[in-house]
Order: sequence, then structure tokens, then C-alpha cells
Amino acid sequence: MTTDVHGRQLRYFLTVAEELHFTRAAERLYVSQPALSKQIRALERQLGVALFRRDRHSVALTPAGEALLPHARRVLDAWEEGAEAVARARATQRTTLVIGMSTSPGRGGLLPAIRSRFTAAHPEAAVRLRQTVWDDPTAGLADGTADVAFVWLPLPDQERYAWTVIAEEPRLVALPDTHPLAARTEIDFTDLLDEPFLALPPTAGPLRDHWLALDARAGRPPRVGAEIAGTEETYEALVAGLGICLVATGNAPLITLGGVTTRPVNGITPTRYALAWRREDGERPLVRGYAEACRRVARRASQGSALLGNRYR
Repeated sequence: MTTDVHGRQLRYFLTVAEELHFTRAAERLYVSQPALSKQIRALERQLGVALFRRDRHSVALTPAGEALLPHARRVLDAWEEGAEAVARARATQRTTLVIGMSTSPGRGGLLPAIRSRFTAAHPEAAVRLRQTVWDDPTAGLADGTADVAFVWLPLPDQERYAWTVIAEEPRLVALPDTHPLAARTEIDFTDLLDEPFLALPPTAGPLRDHWLALDARAGRPPRVGAEIAGTEETYEALVAGLGICLVATGNAPLITLGGVTTRPVNGITPTRYALAWRREDGERPLVRGYAEACRRVARRASQGSALLGNRYR
């Protein structure tokens, strides 16, 4: 019987109960007196009882109205508290930046440097890191669980995203120490065409193709020895001899833990590591601020690398 009672009706009842005057209550609520009376009558029909005694000169609460009054106050107070909690949560969301990543950026303290610059410009912001597995190449951007993400290019549905490239690195080949090709100082990709490769899950789309170097195979399909969805799986599969894989130079230390080595590869293009975000979020202050901090740190890192290279030429 009472399931259709709305908060508005309870607020109208409470205001009339406080004023004991329909006209003054209507003025407080910014509604017409007939509209207010209609809502009170509807509430009384739903409850099956009169809440007010009315005559031409006065309004008074009935015993049922007196009984309802404290409960109506509690319901409305609880609703106000709930609305305030939602507002606080929404404000927190606006000041929290979720950063997705499938592997740690590493690369000479890149992440702490970006965070330091970002928080200096946005001291009110909270930063939360979200680790993802490799079957989501967008690291949480696609499903909205990340605001920005460190990703490898290319991305699936890349028209949805914007990005700034952090690093362009050669792709190395990772293989067991016992592999015959491990004795070489560098390897031609043509010598790897018949090798079983470790592959990302099919859901990785174009990124799976990138790490299988489909663009360098002249149409020859790769042999897939196993599928991998994380760094530990990759290392275990390499040690077990299930296949070899390509890896970015900056990520090589993550899998060369013992029993695995990496070698430079001739005949394949470098890989690009980027910070990406959804295009529609590009003007959000925290997204824009983090992207700018990322660009500045990456620029300084590349300039430092160039200066270091000049010193030793």
C-alpha cells in the first residue's frame, strides 16, 4: 500500500505539519495551494487514513498524522544524508584520476616524475593506479575503469582515443638461454619466422599482431606456441621453452630474471609507448593536466638521453 509514496509527498506533508496552514506551506514549497492539497490527498489515499483535520479556519494533525510525523522527518533526514554522500562521492570522482597500466612504466623513474609534476600543479587531486591484464590493450580506457592509461600502440578502435608518445624503443627478442640463437649478438627477423611465438590474447587485436610482427612476415602466418596475459606468464612460458617473444627494450628487465636473455633484432620497426585517454575526456582538467605532466617529463627524459649520447660520441 505504501510502496508508491514519494519523498516529495513526505516533504509536502512535513511542511504542512510545520505550518498548519496550506497557503503558507505552499509558499514555502514554491507550489500552488491546489497542487499541494492534491498531493496531500493522494498521500492520504495511499495510506488509507486522514492526516489533517481541516476546516475553514484551521488545520490540525490527526492522530495518524501525529504518528507519521517523526517517521517522515527521519526518512527525509536520511535522504538528505544520502544525497550529501552521493555529492561527496561525485566530488571525489572529479578529483580522482585513475591511471591504467598493464606493466609498470619503469624507464628511469618515469611514473614518480610524472606524478610529482602533476600533483604540484593539482594538489587537490588523488591518483589511483589500476593494474590490468594484457587481454585489454587499452588498460581500462575501453570500459571506463581508467581515466588515462599507459599503453602500447597501436590501440584497437584507435579513433576513440588520443595519446602522447612517451618512448619509442627497439623491439628485442626474448628467448631461453639454451636457445641456439641466444649465442648471437643480434638476430635477423627472417631467422625467427619459423619459431613458435608467445602471443597476446586475441582480444588484444592489433596489439597482438604488433608483438607477432605481422608487418615483417611478408604474409607468412606466425606459429603461436602459447598465449600470455601477463609478465609472469611470459617468463614461465619462455623458461619452459613454449616459444619466444618480442619485448620492448624498457621492459626487458622484467623477464630476464634467469634462464632468459634478450637480443637485438634486425628487420622490424620500433615500438611506441604512450599515455592515452578517451577523446571526449581530453578537456577534463585532471586528464589534460596529467597528459601535460607526462609530455614535459618525457621531453626532459629524451633531452637527457640526447645529451648523454652526445657526451659519449
